[in-house]
Parts: sequence; C-alpha cells; structure tokens
Amino acid sequence: MNKEQLVGKIVEKSGLKKADAVKALAAFQESVTEALKDGDKVQLIGFGTFSVRDRAPRVARSPRTGETIQVDASKLPAFKAGAKLRAAVKPAKVEKAKKAAKAKKAEEKPAAKKPRAKKTKA
Repeated sequence: MNKEQLVGKIVEKSGLKKADAVKALAAFQESVTEALKDGDKVQLIGFGTFSVRDRAPRVARSPRTGETIQVDASKLPAFKAGAKLRAAVKPAKVEKAKKAAKAKKAEEKPAAKKPRAKKTKA
C-alpha cells in the first residue's frame, strides 16, 4: 500500500475529505519524526512503538576491495508492533496449525521403556 492508497483508506474509514486526510497523515508523520529527532518514543497502545535505536560502531569489510573499514555509531528509527497488530497480522489458523503440530509431535515421542522383570531361577 502506498501513500495515495493509505489516504484513500483514511477517507473511507473516517469520512474525512481527501485534503483533510492528507493533512492528517502529514501531521502524523511530522509529529513522529519530530519526537524521534528529540530522542522520544511514540507509543500507540495496541498498534506499536516508534523509537530510535543506537547502533554501536563496528568493523566491516568492503565487498569491492576486501579491506576492513570502521563504521561509525549511528541512530536508526525502529518500529515494534504491538500485541493487537501482531494478532491481526498473524491469522488464527496459523496458530491452530502450530498447536496441532506441536501436539502431534508430543504424541509421536516414544513412551519410556518399561523396566524388564528380573528372571528368577526355578
């Protein structure tokens, strides 16, 4: 889905005019960007959290020359999906199939061997 399609969905779901939906989306993007620039995180309960992650400096290898180069520390924007979003994306059928496979695997395990009875001399 691109920005145009997202604006269309916002118009459809909210009843806003297209121009207002474009402004709302732009305001959301600007607000999240400003918060991340300031080092804050944006948490939308159930949807997810936008944050900034620090990457440590590291040594890398140039694929062209093969020489090692020093890569400086950096900051990257990150998004972690919330529980409701994860649940919506992960269909219940997949979960049921995983549970069924796990149960089947547990049933297939051989039972522990019974100890043999000692033979007695008669």
